[in-house]
Amino acid sequence: MSAKIIISAVSVILLIGVAIGVVAVVQYKKSHEGSDLSPSMKAVSNFCSSTDHQDSCQKTLGSVNSTDPKEYIMKSILAAEDAVRKFFNYSNSLIVTVKNDSRTRMGLQDCKDMMDYAVQSLQASYSEVGDAKLHNMSDRVSDLRTWLSAVISYQQSCLDGLEDDHSVKKNMTEGITDATQLTSNALAIVTKLTEILAKFGLHLNVPSSRKLLSVEKHGYLPSWFSDVDRKLFARIDNNNIKPDAVVAKDGSGQFRTIAAALAAAPKNSAARHVIYVKAGIYDEYITLDKSLTNILMFGDGPRRTIVTGRKNFVDGVQTWKTATFSAIGTGFVARSMGFQNTAGAAKHQAVALRIQSDKSAFFNCRMDAYQDTLYVQANRQFFRNCVISGTIDFIFGDSPTVIQNSLIIVRKPLENQANTVTAQGKSDPNENTGLVIQNCRIVPEEKFFPDRLRLPTYLGRPWRKFSTTVIMESTLGDLIRPEGWTPWAGSAFEDTLYYAEYNNRGPGANLVRRVNWKGYHKIDRNTAMTFAPQPFLLSRENWLPATGIPYIANMRN
Repeated sequence: MSAKIIISAVSVILLIGVAIGVVAVVQYKKSHEGSDLSPSMKAVSNFCSSTDHQDSCQKTLGSVNSTDPKEYIMKSILAAEDAVRKFFNYSNSLIVTVKNDSRTRMGLQDCKDMMDYAVQSLQASYSEVGDAKLHNMSDRVSDLRTWLSAVISYQQSCLDGLEDDHSVKKNMTEGITDATQLTSNALAIVTKLTEILAKFGLHLNVPSSRKLLSVEKHGYLPSWFSDVDRKLFARIDNNNIKPDAVVAKDGSGQFRTIAAALAAAPKNSAARHVIYVKAGIYDEYITLDKSLTNILMFGDGPRRTIVTGRKNFVDGVQTWKTATFSAIGTGFVARSMGFQNTAGAAKHQAVALRIQSDKSAFFNCRMDAYQDTLYVQANRQFFRNCVISGTIDFIFGDSPTVIQNSLIIVRKPLENQANTVTAQGKSDPNENTGLVIQNCRIVPEEKFFPDRLRLPTYLGRPWRKFSTTVIMESTLGDLIRPEGWTPWAGSAFEDTLYYAEYNNRGPGANLVRRVNWKGYHKIDRNTAMTFAPQPFLLSRENWLPATGIPYIANMRN
């Protein structure tokens, strides 16, 4: 062996030795990491370890000098709010640069509106944490996750309205990055709060709302309305209740229009304000704004009391603003009313009903349109004994929503179009959103029946990366294709979505040829139970039973 080879061999051995030493030092440092950290830095590490954007999290929480975990939770929410406000100002600054492009201008104005809603949700979240005692924070987690998920939904809705202007959308996507990352961080912290606080040696009380799982024997209602509301709703038969306001087109009430009745309604009311809308076709666009809380509106039946409109995307209106009826104020309840958009299939997106009202409920209502009929945009929603008709993505949005004991009618689309019943839009894995269809019937309308097998119909397609939809205990007609579900764009989101079916019946319920996506699941009863109204629409308050709306709290069998 030459001297050169010997020297080379020695060099290699020395290098290996140095490498082993470096690894040993790194492992030693890791094993002792945090031993010299201050309590506040340990807290930052504990909180940020649960987030997807740890750099921004550590930058945000690093300024907190406290041993109180609540301070870190509140700071994460406040940072998200500050970022949303900055993005609001950024959206406003761009409007003047696109004054000759009306659709983009409208999209930017919509972004401002959405960020306003986002700020409200973040403020509510901040107050909720501030008012809570730390050991009872588990009671607040469902509310916090709902409101923070709504913020993410509003952020996505903002960008959706800019699809036609790639340059502006690119700028806005970059501009909203801080807001989306900080909101995601706050949501992750709230979602994993129990595990985070365990690192501090703190254990939370069991949420009181979990004790409500037995409510099924007390009227078959989920949990979120007061006893007063329950009694009120149970006796609505148009002869046995005195409403606070009556709307009648013939002048026999106090108001001739729904808009006039809402304009006279009390603002930010904690008590129910009951509006009776007599039979008639009300050709008006209604927005029940954020100040109109706890409105209960009932009519003479979904085919007799109808709110109608025809705004649509083809005619230049942004999708969310095509809605005939929009409910924003918390606690909206509707019964025995119809909502429709008559624009037709050729006009594409045309919403009949848009809901972002938290703890809202609909009983014996009807929503008719074609594409994008029912926009369940944000916050907790419950539908029972309703009729929903449409063609493409006609139940869509990003809210925690349960539709129960309802008739879902697939209408005849344009030639060469495929129908999709749902398009759920969950974009962050920690959102508590999803669409649950339980004990419903999915059938073709009479006009579509002859073509139901020629023009394909699917249960849904993934609008966003973590799209979540569960169909259970329902009857599926033969119009549903054997594969059941269809992609949004190529194979995008097939691994990350969550689609599930349980105990369905009918010719369209055969699971043998269903999609083989990683995100598709044939679930068992125990898993299906987690998507029933009672656990899925969890709330600190007893909100649903009080409406008197009958419902299956858990599973039918």
